[in-house]
This record gives sequence, C-alpha cells and structure tokens, in this order.
Amino acid sequence: MDTNGVKNLTTLLQQLEPELNDGEYVFCTIQENSSLDLAQVLFSFKEQEGLTVVLLKEAADKAALPYSFVSSWITLKVHSSLEAVGLTAAFSTALAKAGISCNVVAAFYHDHIFVPSKDAVNAIQVLKSCASQAT
Repeated sequence: MDTNGVKNLTTLLQQLEPELNDGEYVFCTIQENSSLDLAQVLFSFKEQEGLTVVLLKEAADKAALPYSFVSSWITLKVHSSLEAVGLTAAFSTALAKAGISCNVVAAFYHDHIFVPSKDAVNAIQVLKSCASQAT
C-alpha cells in the first residue's frame, strides 16, 4: 500500500470523497485508571487534565460518562499526506462559512471530521462542493 499520501491541495480537494460514518460520537475525558473498555474508544489523546476519548454516544451513556458535544464522524477518503499544506484550512473555512463547527483528527491515511450531528448532511454537501469547485 502506498504510504506517501497526496500533498497537492488541488488534487486533495478533487479527491476528497467525504463519507459519513454510522452513529453519533461524543468526546469525553477520563482518568487513565478508568475502568472504561478501551476497545470501545475510537481514538484517545492524552492531555494534562486527563485522557480525552472519543466513542459512540451509546457506549458513553452505558459507562455514564458526561459529554456536551454530540457529533457525526465524516472520513475524507483521499489519502492525504501528513505534510500536505492547506487541506484543513480549505475545508474548515468552507464549513465555517456554512455555520458548521468542526473538530479535525488527522490520522495516517485520512482526515476525520467531527461535526454537530444536526449538521452532518449539510456538512457532506459543503465538502462535496469543495471537491467540485477544485476541478
């Protein structure tokens, strides 16, 4: 598998292919000695204040974890390079102009965007518009 990823911004935008994943996701914070089953965690990030975890809302509810932001998860199917310049700025600006907040996670192969669940369908349309405008 090619591990280089795309760096060219125009190509990245043309090949964006946003995909809405199933489910609603929440951001929670736990202490590292928590009894939460980490197999339920989509991703985590260690901060000074605790371990931030993102997981399905149902799993957080079952574990009685507090949260305030219920989101939908969109994967950008383009294999973006971690050294690419401008991709996050391009799509986050387009979403901001549409009044949609976004939280971005860059993983090795793809960028992942968490948007308010109520805005998920509109966010997909905005992202597809970014791709069509880049051609």
